[in-house]
Amino acid sequence: SHVGNGFHESKEKRKKWLVMVEGSIISVTRWRCWGRMRGLLLRENRAWGGLLAYDNGNRFPGACMVDDPTRDYYTDAHNDYSYACSFGTGETDGVWMNTRDGAGFVMSASVWATIAYSALTIILLSESGAAVPTYVAMAYCSICAMALASHAKTTFTDPGSVPHCAVPLESSLSSLSHHEMCSQCQAFKPPGCHHCRICGRCVSRMDHHCPWTNNCIGASNLKHFILFLLYTWLGSIFALLIFLWNYVICHSQKSSCYPGLVLMQLVRLTAVICFAAFLFLTSMILNVALGLITGQGTIDRLKRKAEEAQGKEEDDWQPIPLEDVFGVEGFWTWFLPTDPIFGNHDRVLGYSIPQRLLREEMLDKNYGNNG
Repeated sequence: SHVGNGFHESKEKRKKWLVMVEGSIISVTRWRCWGRMRGLLLRENRAWGGLLAYDNGNRFPGACMVDDPTRDYYTDAHNDYSYACSFGTGETDGVWMNTRDGAGFVMSASVWATIAYSALTIILLSESGAAVPTYVAMAYCSICAMALASHAKTTFTDPGSVPHCAVPLESSLSSLSHHEMCSQCQAFKPPGCHHCRICGRCVSRMDHHCPWTNNCIGASNLKHFILFLLYTWLGSIFALLIFLWNYVICHSQKSSCYPGLVLMQLVRLTAVICFAAFLFLTSMILNVALGLITGQGTIDRLKRKAEEAQGKEEDDWQPIPLEDVFGVEGFWTWFLPTDPIFGNHDRVLGYSIPQRLLREEMLDKNYGNNG
């Protein structure tokens, strides 16, 4: 669900949008898009999964108008994703999951195995009579749980794939002289969008394809990816501090709190893994921070360096607002692996779809008739 701005825009703009879509900006999928919109009208009385707005007995699927003159927006909670019980990255798949890359699946599973191994090592160290209190082990396991939850959300969340019926934003019509088309998808390609050959889809504001999560990192799952990096980074530091504390206490007191031979080897291996993870995650966090500051992902920065080498002018940096990553809900939701709600979903992803424009047109007409 998201919040759409500009509810009180003129009907002429809406009409221009619909005529532009019907006039085959993307002619390959024109009939498919309008077929789905006709189905939306025929299923208006269906119990939709989102919010419902009532006004004089009329019901609008998935749209909720805020009846407040001081708030110039409405909520569109309609779910445009497929309800099919299938796994994949296609538009008809109900659960987003990259099934094309076997190596990515192995690397993603290894992340779970490594984090679970480190948690087990801390638990065994705490239960062995070492100088590690139980509440410290519980705190570490909590960090591991948050890291795994963020990893799962990153893996199974649509990163911002562009549907075939996507259309350009109205604001881009006056600022851009032309619009790009993806040669692979044969569909509109928003600015900052890239086609992933592994996922087989165009992804809005794509940063890179991460094999450790077996998914692309884009506008819709960047929050989950950042949380995964942060919680894993904190867990690595915490584990190293635990091992250091246990060694110092046991060595200073010259007590028998040293773990056994097998557990000692587990601790040493975990320490090496955590130190390597700390170095790698630090570089990844800095890379993501650079992308937020410059407004350009990893792929865009590499292209930019190539253009600078050819003597082309450097564009101005446009930082990405944190609300476009973590959503407009409460600040406390920024630290939870929950889906963000964007203030303007179309602006964040760089495109709109005819279905949403038609819902907005229907709501606009009803507002005009009753206003």
